[in-house]
Amino acid sequence: MPLYIYQHPDTKEIREVLQSIHEEHIFVDENEIKWDRIFTVPNASIDSRLNPWQPNDFINKTSRNGDNIGALWDRSRELSEKRASENGGIDPVKEKYFKDYAKERNGKEHPLKKQNKNTFQV
Repeated sequence: MPLYIYQHPDTKEIREVLQSIHEEHIFVDENEIKWDRIFTVPNASIDSRLNPWQPNDFINKTSRNGDNIGALWDRSRELSEKRASENGGIDPVKEKYFKDYAKERNGKEHPLKKQNKNTFQV
């Protein structure tokens, strides 16, 4: 049963009372005084951080959200950027994917890798 917090209106004394979630949440003491309920922030947390190095972490957390494909691509890109920033600007997972892509296609490079080579830098 959840714990509810009440405060005496005059003495400001605080009491914690166990009540069913289906009960009316009021507390009246032995002197027929109705206490004020104190609302607190829930102690629940949502794990919103994904470990960029754990593929199963990405799969488990995104499969429950019901996101569209664009949101999944965005989240995947963010994780790739995190891996790259932690690894000197190169994402090893992405590089492995490009290498496997070329191997399966007799040396043909992935279009994104070609695109990165053709960029002009000053």
